[in-house]
Amino acid sequence: MFSLFIGNKNYSSWSLRPWVAMRHFGVPFSEQKVRFDSFTPDSSFKQRMNALHSAGTVPALQHGELVIGDSLAIVEYLAELYPEQAWWPREAQARAVARNLCARMHSGFNHLRRFFPMNVEADLPKEGALIWRDQASVRADVLALTQEWENCLQRSGGPLLFGDFSIADAFFAPVCLRFKTYHVPISARAQAYVDHVLALPAVKEWVQAAKAEQDFRDFEEPYRLQGSE
Repeated sequence: MFSLFIGNKNYSSWSLRPWVAMRHFGVPFSEQKVRFDSFTPDSSFKQRMNALHSAGTVPALQHGELVIGDSLAIVEYLAELYPEQAWWPREAQARAVARNLCARMHSGFNHLRRFFPMNVEADLPKEGALIWRDQASVRADVLALTQEWENCLQRSGGPLLFGDFSIADAFFAPVCLRFKTYHVPISARAQAYVDHVLALPAVKEWVQAAKAEQDFRDFEEPYRLQGSE
């Protein structure tokens, strides 16, 4: 049995990625939620996660004595264990493009991630509009990312990046949620992709649970007072 350690569903974009992929492909696992209290060394969160693996982060997958503490490494490991499932596109070039996109998401688009932190239950059009107006680096990230999406959708015919669901769609699910929260203006084709990702059963399940948490973390939302929009 796998144990998947995740953070608050409302905020933890990295936790969402392997969780959605595992749900979609029917991999059985026990969910171990570690609440964000802070990320200081003496926090309950850090103490629990540091006891599990040296990076002290979520997500983390425990499989017997093995602990994998990186979202991309988790899904790569599962793809090897469940090769009958099409975790990656079957065609070699499409698979290379998908891996490249996931790697870019893993280490890039930093301005988008910094200024549009994931907050599933919030609706922040005013904050989004101000960020869009004032942050040219965010606009550049969004343009670069959505152009990649459009290139993939044009080649595959959609509705997902490589036709059917793949790890790439799981990796961009948090971005789709960010675009919804902050009402980010994107092209019609990119918006259709966002809408399709948000309609996936696994994503809808995560969103429902995130909204049910009702666990406001002020250090995750310096831009918003509790109970206000």
